[in-house]
Amino acid sequence: MKYLVSLLFTSLAWANQIPLNLWTSQPYNIGHVEQFDAGLFTPLESLSAVKELEYTTFGHPLFPRYSVRLKKTAFCDENVNAYTGYIDIQARHLFFYFFESRSDPDHDDVIFWTNGGPGCSSSLGLFMELGPCRINNSNGTVPHPESWNTNANVFFVDQPIGVGFSYADYGEAVSTTEDAAQDIAAFVAIWFENFSSFKGRRFHMAGESYGGRYIPVFASAVYDQNQQLIENGLTPINLVSAMIGNGVTNEFSLILSYYDMQCTGASVEPVVGISTCVALKAMIPRCEKWMKASCVDQFDKINCDAAVGYCGGVFGDPYSATGRNPYDISRPCDGPISETLCYPVTKYISQYLDRPEVRDFLGVDPSITANFSSCSDRVGTAFYEAGDMLHPTADHVGALLERNIKVLIYVGTYDWICNWVANERWTLALQWSGHDEFSGQPLRVWNHDGKRAGRTRSAKGLTYATVEGAGHMVPYDKPAESLTLVQRWIADLPL
Repeated sequence: MKYLVSLLFTSLAWANQIPLNLWTSQPYNIGHVEQFDAGLFTPLESLSAVKELEYTTFGHPLFPRYSVRLKKTAFCDENVNAYTGYIDIQARHLFFYFFESRSDPDHDDVIFWTNGGPGCSSSLGLFMELGPCRINNSNGTVPHPESWNTNANVFFVDQPIGVGFSYADYGEAVSTTEDAAQDIAAFVAIWFENFSSFKGRRFHMAGESYGGRYIPVFASAVYDQNQQLIENGLTPINLVSAMIGNGVTNEFSLILSYYDMQCTGASVEPVVGISTCVALKAMIPRCEKWMKASCVDQFDKINCDAAVGYCGGVFGDPYSATGRNPYDISRPCDGPISETLCYPVTKYISQYLDRPEVRDFLGVDPSITANFSSCSDRVGTAFYEAGDMLHPTADHVGALLERNIKVLIYVGTYDWICNWVANERWTLALQWSGHDEFSGQPLRVWNHDGKRAGRTRSAKGLTYATVEGAGHMVPYDKPAESLTLVQRWIADLPL
């Protein structure tokens, strides 16, 4: 299980005290409507009010524990406006990047992106996958033409506390997805309320790997918070969809799927020996029964931990012994996984973000002096000890769908750690009003530029899609295909 847990921790899937709130120093419960006075609030209205050489600070009286520091930051894409800043939650501070759309920033949709882990920085998504620039070597950034900000405004957020350039003044920590969701939902409301051009704008929440746990809960928090915004006379967030790439939405089905990935031709030819596969096959019913009884039917953290730990080791250790890349079953791991995540480019990203001049123009808080780390073992361990990964989020997906929030589940076919077999199984088994129609749909081919890109099925707002030849980080392996996928999705076009 040590191997499996370390993979989930590192899956793509570690000061200053904020000033007194501008409107009130008293604790505020968002449900107490009488404490909110819209007359006390003066929004920034436009991003043009944001300064370049220093932070512009803003907030909202409905969220007195929160404020946002933002500066205009000219980097990565000279053709669009870029911004960096911190979401300040009293003694906790979340770092983020924001890039305007290359097409029509005043009208294009908005995408929120987070990497997984738990504990991995969204700088990986920015500089390695879907951002407007990439870092391919030690020379710095280069333009990335297939960025997702081609037709959308995009956030990249280092969350929870302790990830990337995010930090806490006195060692504060967040160790559950539900707690992290409250910070993200509050930030989204503050941003959309301060900048009038964003009010009512179509909004999508996206992430990969542990994002399969994050995104359904984050999107649910944003949706539920809308009622409170409406009650206070504010504009609700126009949440349109959730997008999950190679997600760990149901860890139990994921563990069992490792048999298929290493012992059958699900993606490539079998990669472990026959005797091992025979033994693994015999363990499937035992592990399935054990995890269902202790984790699903009647949750017991001690027994669930034991079941997941034992079964995770049984099915994960044989693959670990092969030396193959857990994020791409078609190739060996390139470098120690603890240092490179099997991708040496991650070291170049860290080296770039360790440059003093880079940190200075990004506006990284000077209290952060440690070397940049793509993923935080400390955060991952805290989530593991809290049992956060033992809670599936498929029911959140079903609830979002029932409320007409679209959901896209996309999966690279070469990923092992959060693979297509497990993701297809849980989407087919999902209990919601569209279950029969969705599960009754056959897979069909979807194309990019006239060529086969993968297979998909879709019904009543739920879409499942594979991206052939891609690993865990679909936008890294197949940038053009992933952009086509996202462009069609946000435009409400079929694949």
